[in-house]
Amino acid sequence: MRYLAVFGVALSLGCISAAEAPSNYQTYTGIRVDSDPVLLARYDRALSYCERESVSWRGSPDTRSLRYNTALRNCFYRRSFVDRGYYAYPATQVFDHFLDR
Repeated sequence: MRYLAVFGVALSLGCISAAEAPSNYQTYTGIRVDSDPVLLARYDRALSYCERESVSWRGSPDTRSLRYNTALRNCFYRRSFVDRGYYAYPATQVFDHFLDR
């Protein structure tokens, strides 16, 4: 049972992407970041802060690692930016119409 839990955690971390484009993010209230210049400026400040934080003490110097991606996404969540749903994780693109069949 423990092996399945460890496998599940590893698989969930493997599906994390670190999309840094503003069009992939929205606020907690559902407003897209690229729709408002004030939000876009706030996002740019958060991105510069979160990239530094994710490379240093919270994440990893390797920007392609899962630890870096997790730290970057965590920092964005703390700054009130969340992913926009369907295209936030690459696993949803793989199983796009799997259940439709």
